[in-house]
Order: sequence, then C-alpha cells, then structure tokens
Amino acid sequence: MSFAKARDMVQLALFVASERTGVTLEQVAAKFERSHRTAQRMMGQFEITFDNAEVSIGEDRKKRWKLVDPQLDRLQVDTDTALEALEMAMRAASHDGRRRHAKALEDLRNGLVARLPRHNALRAEADAEAILSALALVSRPGPRVVLPAPITEAVVEALRGPFQLRVIYGKDARERTLEPHGVLMGHRSYLVARDPAKGDLIRNYRMDLIIEAEVLDQSFALAEGFSMPAYAAQSFGVWQDPKQFGEVVWQFTPEAAGRAAEFCFHPNQQLEPQSDGSLIVRFEAAGWQEMAWHLYQWGDKVTVLAPDELRAMVEGHQRDDFTSMP
Repeated sequence: MSFAKARDMVQLALFVASERTGVTLEQVAAKFERSHRTAQRMMGQFEITFDNAEVSIGEDRKKRWKLVDPQLDRLQVDTDTALEALEMAMRAASHDGRRRHAKALEDLRNGLVARLPRHNALRAEADAEAILSALALVSRPGPRVVLPAPITEAVVEALRGPFQLRVIYGKDARERTLEPHGVLMGHRSYLVARDPAKGDLIRNYRMDLIIEAEVLDQSFALAEGFSMPAYAAQSFGVWQDPKQFGEVVWQFTPEAAGRAAEFCFHPNQQLEPQSDGSLIVRFEAAGWQEMAWHLYQWGDKVTVLAPDELRAMVEGHQRDDFTSMP
C-alpha cells in the first residue's frame, strides 16, 4: 500500500469511528469524493486492514461499517494537512492586513504543534514549509477557475516529496510525467514543473487542463537555485513569457497617486512621487495582457510609459466616466 493510500485508510478509520451508527458506501464516496466502485474497494481494503471492523445490514437494507473498540488515540490525525492549512490561512490574513485573524491562526497553529511529539512536530513543520515555499499567491480580484479536489490534492502530495507526477494533460489528453516545482495561484492556476522528456526547462501547465493526476513513488532533485518567489516575480500575474519580460513604467495622475501608492502592483516595484503630484511606478515583469486587464480599472487616471507594446494595447481603452478607482 502506498503512503497516500495508507493515509487515506487512517482517515477512513477516523471517519468510520466518528459515526456511531456506522457508514454506508454512499457516505464514503461523498466524504472522499470517490466513485461508488472505488468506495467498494476502499471498504474491502478497510475490512482487511482492521480486524475490529464490523459489518451489518440496516433496516434500509444498506451495508454499514463500524469499528469496535477503535482505540483511535493510537492513530495520528493528519496534522500535516492541518498545519499547512493554518500556515496558508495565516499567510493570506497577513497579506490582507487582517492582523487579528493572523494572530488567532498563529495561536491555533502553535497549540497544534505543542501537542505533537517532537519528532512529528519537526516533520510536520518541514512538510508545511515545503508546501508554502512551493506556492506563489499572485491572485488579482475577480473570478477564478475552480479546480477538482483530486487534482489539487495530487499536486500537493507531489510537492511534499518531491515526487514525480503522472498527468493526463491538455485537449489531446496526452500522458506526461512531470517534476513539480511549485504552483502559481491566481484567477487561473498553473503547475510549475519540468518535463524530463523535454529537458531541464521549467514550464507552466494550466491546472484546469489536467484531466488526471497520479503521484508516483519516484522522487527527483529540484532544479538548482530554483526559487518560487523569484520565479513568480518574473510575471505581473500568472502568465510567464520571457519575450515580454522587461521594464514596466506607469504614471498615475495626481488624483490617483494617493490611491495607487496603497497598492503593491509587484513585489519589486519602485514608487517615484513627482513634483506635479503624480506617481510613477516601475518594476520588471512579463504578462502585458494581465497588466492591461488591471489598468482598465483605472480609466484615464494612468498612462503607460513603457513598454511600447503595452501602451499600444491600452490606448483608446482608457475611460473617463468611471465613478471610482480600484
């Protein structure tokens, strides 16, 4: 049994023990987001794994599984995922300026770690750090593509290793074996990975185009010197295009300067207040279309000084009738 399947079995045991009347196949399928057939296989393996499993037929003629004297204090709850979730929520709260929420989440996180044996705590913290360092939050306000849970869970598990990830990808449904290095999380999320069959180049793969994903037992070495924050900083949003990378310069009118100064358009931006009250913002990145999408919200309160290609994209689309700024 693989590590991932073993962990699922522990979670299944916790779920069964939490339901005093037992669980049905329908409940298992819904809880773990699996098909009815997969739920049958899970419960078959469950009966083999736990000799204190009890099977009965209810009045509704449905099979129900229970654990007799489960002694679940011997089972380790999935603290890895809980710790990752708390760390990510803390990061989001801090990013949004919600200090009170960030402090409360930090207290919960510290309480969880304090209750763990030292060895487990060190391992869980290391796993959480591996996941956090592999995620780059580059979202912008607005809608986003919702991804299937099995895909995101497989990606997280692969990043934790790191392990190779077998995927069925794209409209042509081609099978690929990828080496995940991180995830760019935005309105459309991308898996940042290397395809060993195509060389050492790090590429972006749209996660909404991943049809299936399976974590393999094969580990790999991350590209030397690779950093997700540095990689993410190459783009304004989630789109990466080396041909577009270069200096970006925007000038906000005096009316909009104060508002623009409150924004972090890019982690490496430079703000240059001008004598006429306007504000110049400089940074280096790619992704002109995502920049154009954002600049539209500012109407005629911003001028693109560079690059020329971006200036041409927004020219003629700067409205003067917006009643407010972002």
